[in-house]
Order: sequence, then C-alpha cells, then structure tokens
Amino acid sequence: MQIGEKLINFEAFDRDLGRLTGLVDIELPTVEVPTEEISGAGIAGTIESPTLGHVGPMSATFKFRNPEIELLKLLAPGVHRIEVRGSQQRYDTSAGTYPSRPIKYVMDCVPKSSPLGTMAPGTGQESTAEFAVHYLKVFVAGRAYLELDPKNHIYVVDGVDYNATVRSDLGL
Repeated sequence: MQIGEKLINFEAFDRDLGRLTGLVDIELPTVEVPTEEISGAGIAGTIESPTLGHVGPMSATFKFRNPEIELLKLLAPGVHRIEVRGSQQRYDTSAGTYPSRPIKYVMDCVPKSSPLGTMAPGTGQESTAEFAVHYLKVFVAGRAYLELDPKNHIYVVDGVDYNATVRSDLGL
C-alpha cells in the first residue's frame, strides 16, 4: 500500500513564456458545484440539488518573490495556458521506500488582479497574480482524472463524461 505524504516540488510553465521563474507557490482552483434549494411535495424538508455538469467560477493565485518579467507578461489580456507539474512523495508500506508520483494541472487562465507587493529594503516584494480559470485538467501518474471546460459543456471525472447526454440534448 502507498500512502501519499507531500509534494516534493513543482514547476510551472506558460505555453508562450516557458518556465515561470521566481514562483513561490500556487493556490489551485476550488471546484464548486452550484446548487439550488429544492422543497415541495414528496420531500420532507429542503435539499440542495446540484446542477449537472456545472461549476462555479474558478480562480488560481500565483505568488512570486518579486514582480518578475514572467509575472508582468502574464497580465497581458487573453488566455494563458499554464501547466503546473509536480512530484508527489508517497510511502510504500510493504517495501519501506519513498516512490514519487507525477501530478499535472493544465489551466487556461485569464488575468484578474495583481497586487505587485510592497517595497522594503532586503525583503521580497511578495507579488501575486490572480487568474480566472476557464479550463482545468488534472493528471495523476499520466492519467487524466478531472477535466472541466464550462464553455464546451465538458465535465469528466475518472473517465466518465457527465455532460455527454447534456451536449447531445443541446445538439452539440
């Protein structure tokens, strides 16, 4: 049995800019399913009903030590395809070893805001950039486990396309 322990390290790449240097950490998107309260005859109370295949707005925040050139270029209007590649440390209980496992996030990001930080002698400026995420795909050990593309009615989890019938119903 393998137990997931931690992220060993990560790198981030923009399809046009290449490797994003000076990056400290990334707050990945939160996947939130919109719901509506349902009540009425046949229901003893109120329940929250999810809307099939929909997601709420997603965002990601990138933190840099300083306002690096790559960060400033990411503020250009338009979609930026960002790949975040990580290596997860696991513990193999039967072998007593620490194998690693790759994880990758692919995001289409649009700039929202960017506090460039503060200026004080001898310190990093702690610059950030927040992006609206319009597309998200997550790979673990080379296999896609999650793909969310609201613009194209795509909601795939572990190989199951939960919006296939919705796209068909809509003639897409």
